[in-house]
Amino acid sequence: MSRTTLTIQVQPNARRNEVLGFTEGILRLKIAAPPVEGKANKEGISYLSKVLDVAKSGITIERGHTSRTKVISIEGMDRERLYERIEASRQK
Repeated sequence: MSRTTLTIQVQPNARRNEVLGFTEGILRLKIAAPPVEGKANKEGISYLSKVLDVAKSGITIERGHTSRTKVISIEGMDRERLYERIEASRQK
């Protein structure tokens, strides 16, 4: 099964969850949850699972649990399909 790693930059405490797009290869996200006790991480994984249409259990934070910049892995999705789903979510 394919697995893709991706660097994301999370902006917590936003008004709403939103995909901002890619900047220099890093996916930028706004997440409504505060960066306290892992709430922003949980919300970020939940939001990405909806955007990418994958199970929450298929998204893992590999590095950066306490940082705004994180490296995540996504099970069962190749990079091309990942980019397609992110672009589709931004056009809604």
